[in-house]
Amino acid sequence: MSDKLTPIEIGLTAAIVAIEDHEPLVLTARGADGLAGLPFGPFDAPSHRTFEIGLRAWVEEQAGLRLGYVEQLYTFGDRGRHAEAGDTGAHMVSIGYLALTRAAAGTANAASFEPWYRFFPWEDWREAPPAIIARDIIPALTAWAEEEPPETTRALPRKDRVRFCFGLDGAAWDEERVLDRYELLYEAGLVEEARRDGRPAALARKALPALGTSMRFDHRRILATAIARLRAKLKYRPVVFELLPAEFTLTELQYTVEAISGRHLHKQNFRRLVEAEALVEPTGVMSTQTGGRPAALHRFRRDVLQERPAPGLRVRSRR
Repeated sequence: MSDKLTPIEIGLTAAIVAIEDHEPLVLTARGADGLAGLPFGPFDAPSHRTFEIGLRAWVEEQAGLRLGYVEQLYTFGDRGRHAEAGDTGAHMVSIGYLALTRAAAGTANAASFEPWYRFFPWEDWREAPPAIIARDIIPALTAWAEEEPPETTRALPRKDRVRFCFGLDGAAWDEERVLDRYELLYEAGLVEEARRDGRPAALARKALPALGTSMRFDHRRILATAIARLRAKLKYRPVVFELLPAEFTLTELQYTVEAISGRHLHKQNFRRLVEAEALVEPTGVMSTQTGGRPAALHRFRRDVLQERPAPGLRVRSRR
């Protein structure tokens, strides 16, 4: 065994989310290869006492954004995630973050916000089940599941994992399983990242279906982790208000929750839920910017944070 240790560098990768025109957006920057990637910067230990301080500092410096809510997701350090073939340089370990901002314009250094459903088109169920699932994903995953060796040691066979992840044969669609669905597509060799990483299942295919826009390195996996975390967090933390202006209508609140969860919500049921959870209070002012009848403006009721430990919107969809 060699006594020479491979040096390790620590980087910080941020999935920075905003809402604009009822669409969830994520900040991206194009690399030399033309692929979109999440903002990434090194952790400078002498300058920054904590990872989060470092993240906020370089995002403001590089993209001109001041972040609101920030949460650490996971440490991504798989071998080869930033390496090229034959690369003997330092191994890159990245700490992924979910960050929320109300600003979706005016970014610097060629960074721009893009709709996150561009990268995950099968996750947007607001209008109807996405056609890409029945047309492209399920046939390809079904064929892959049928190829499973009989001596598999997994607790769940491939066909059951497909059923649970994509809500088939009576199983419910769970909007929080974003990462599980992406990982399944990656394992089956159906996304471009699997081909780039040399996965045998992908290399064995003559062509890959167009399953969303690929991203640099493992950034689509990091983004899937962030979306799943945010969708889950909606139900027990008031994070949705980090994406809204200080004053908003209940319709704007509903559209924002729908945009994040990817699900259509029944209007009256949603309003009853908001009232029952007591997360908002009226400002006494009417908005005339709705394009129709004036609507009452509301704001987040901050006292709820002292009243109970897990205030959120436990929404249910009509599907």
